[in-house]
Amino acid sequence: MSACVPARADSARTQHVHQPHSPPPHGPRRFRVAGADVSAAIAVFLIALPLSLGIALATGAPLQAGLVAAAVGGIVAGRIGGCPLQVSGPAAGLTVVTADLIQHYGWRTTCAITVFAGIAQLGLGCLRVARSALAVSPAIVHGMLAGIGVTIAVAQLHIVLGGTPQSSVPDNLVALPAQLANLHPADLAVSVLTLALLLLWPRIPGRAGQVLGKLPAALIAVAGATAVAALTGLRLPKVDLPSWSSHALASLPDGPVLGLVAAVLTTTLVCSVQSLLGAVAVDKLVAARPSLTGRVKRSDLDRELLGQGAANIVSGSLGGLPIAGVAVRSSANVAAGAVSRNSTMLHGVLVVIAALLMVPALELIPLASLAALVMAVGLKMVSLNHIRTVTRHREVLVYAVTTCGVVFLGVLEGVALGIAVAVGVALHRLTRTRITHDDTEGVHHVHVRGQLTFLAVPRLSRVLHQVPHGADAVVELDGSFMDHAAYETLQDWQKTHTAQGGSVDITGRRPGTRISEPAEEDGCRCRPWTPWRNHQCERPPTAPPRGTDGQAATDGSPAGDLGTTTGPNAPGTRETTGATGGSGGPDGPSGHELARGISAFHRNTGPLMRRELARLAREGQQPSQLFLTCADSRVVTSMITSSGPGDLFVVRNVGNFVPLPGEESGDDSVAAAIEYAVDVLKVRSITVCGHSGCGAMQALLGAEHGGARTPLQRWLRHGLPSLERALPDVDVDGNEQEQKQGSGRARPRLAGRGAADTAERLCLANVVQQLEHLRAHDSVARALDAGDLELHGMYFHVGEAQSYLLSEDAEGGVFELVRETNLTV
Repeated sequence: MSACVPARADSARTQHVHQPHSPPPHGPRRFRVAGADVSAAIAVFLIALPLSLGIALATGAPLQAGLVAAAVGGIVAGRIGGCPLQVSGPAAGLTVVTADLIQHYGWRTTCAITVFAGIAQLGLGCLRVARSALAVSPAIVHGMLAGIGVTIAVAQLHIVLGGTPQSSVPDNLVALPAQLANLHPADLAVSVLTLALLLLWPRIPGRAGQVLGKLPAALIAVAGATAVAALTGLRLPKVDLPSWSSHALASLPDGPVLGLVAAVLTTTLVCSVQSLLGAVAVDKLVAARPSLTGRVKRSDLDRELLGQGAANIVSGSLGGLPIAGVAVRSSANVAAGAVSRNSTMLHGVLVVIAALLMVPALELIPLASLAALVMAVGLKMVSLNHIRTVTRHREVLVYAVTTCGVVFLGVLEGVALGIAVAVGVALHRLTRTRITHDDTEGVHHVHVRGQLTFLAVPRLSRVLHQVPHGADAVVELDGSFMDHAAYETLQDWQKTHTAQGGSVDITGRRPGTRISEPAEEDGCRCRPWTPWRNHQCERPPTAPPRGTDGQAATDGSPAGDLGTTTGPNAPGTRETTGATGGSGGPDGPSGHELARGISAFHRNTGPLMRRELARLAREGQQPSQLFLTCADSRVVTSMITSSGPGDLFVVRNVGNFVPLPGEESGDDSVAAAIEYAVDVLKVRSITVCGHSGCGAMQALLGAEHGGARTPLQRWLRHGLPSLERALPDVDVDGNEQEQKQGSGRARPRLAGRGAADTAERLCLANVVQQLEHLRAHDSVARALDAGDLELHGMYFHVGEAQSYLLSEDAEGGVFELVRETNLTV
């Protein structure tokens, strides 16, 4: 080896090394903006321009203030913020707060309050408390936004009718009848036209709708109303943009100190919470786009708070509105295909250009059109989806109180009232406990619903003493908390009742919730999915039999237990000597594991599932899917699919093979199960599930395929087509052969990464191959032709606990990672 060549394994790097005095091979990197960012910036700009003017109109601020805030939000917050794709600017959620500040302190002082709110946000960002803001109940946040939306809509309704809004919602409601009696037809006509275009533009049918729908409805509505007003010569109040030389900037705040402090805190709270919640929502939108995986990082909430603070300082100093993350523009940015923060910044630059060069065009816009646009935005803030969600989670009272508080008292007062009600609801749930007693076939059941605290002890004691002496009793605890007073009450009653000849079994929704002493044999507190071999809750035997690992199993039997091969010399396993007698009998290690697992089911899971299982016993099985997977002990179908009894008709075999018709070699069990599931049970889909680390695939790769002498070798022959699909350059005897040009098929693959090894590639190909075998069965073919059946491929990575579903759109098939879905829908 030459002395000039570094002796390193990664010596390939030396190809890029240049002489010390020579210029670098490449010049400085140029700033480039992706085409997707340019198109997304234009789409967001077209939405932001009319909305910024409308929000400025709704607050009573100079209309230029909305343009300043939109430009600063895009450039400053877009550059510094921690959420690359969130678009910041004047937000509808800040309209009520800003309007109230302008009315009480004037515009210049409001700008100063915006600056101080930005400084407060910088302080909070430096203290890294952004995550704490997310601790506010969503019901309070949604209620606050709904209250602000109602306030905006009621105020803008007066401008839509040609009048002037009042200072509060009650005053606006009182003045509404007089306004209706004295409405202006021209203003109303322009407003109705704006709302009609805003509503109907996204609903244009056909191919024309797909093309025209790319233009934002807000821009089309305002532009259309402006064009009609100009062509018909209607005399309406229009946008008035004075010269930038007379634009009002911030001044020193003037007013009572406590009032100014409260104003700064209110602005800081609303801006911060709305921006942080918006960043979290943008993360969910990004996660739904696989093309952005790895390109766009998750939001840094503390940095986002710093960016919002810096933007508010600049906006307030330049005479702009307060700034926060805007959901409408952010979602449009993601939907338009943005890939970096350049789209947000470029949209801000476009706003600056429009504010300087498009003043004559902007001054043609009727104020009634902008008012109608903002009124529609306010109504959308009252989300029916949010109302259904809080109702489902029993927080509708918090939502309603917060909304009414914001509407009739103010934002800060409404939020404070909502927090107080939320705390009261939480305390009520903590102290509310239902305790019932019933007698079923001589067994007395005491049901406890809720948390057991000292406040429930008198009722608990009264119900427990209704159980007769010497009777069998079951106490079912449906809660996650029990304080010391309730624990002592239950324990004392259990000891007394047992001493009088009765029996007590205490069960809970959380497995292992028992009141036994720790030294008792049944004092297990392990989780139901804890494997037998990992249980640490039982004392090891004093004299373990030779060949054991010294661990005793207690609770249920989850993944990785049944089906595990054991032997006297296998590490981490237990020796078994027979069905009866010796260490392998019912009282030996293996029998002990099974018996304890069954006992745990009877104690913890059985009481919760008894009604459902009784219903299934009466109605019979009606599964929706046939799930065909491997017999591997680590693949627990109910766990990885979150399914329950009666959902899946499961067929398991070594290698999840589906033998072709006529090639079962005397074993028709798989074909019989398929026929029964499709023709009798009428399942709607069939899923073939492979998994990582499959022993059958490993055996298939290493087996000699010339002769099949054992049952396992004969069975593995059903995987030879999969082997040919995965490794087209290897013959059936495992020998490499020259790949013929044009031969072979595209190999299935995982989205986002390559196969870890040959075995994983074979696992993927095997799933696709078995789906082809399924289509060869008569019953499956008939159901597919009739449109009554679907076939799905699935790959479960055991080590990563992640599932992939097969998408056959690409050549060869791609297994896409299953993303998190919205569980509230």
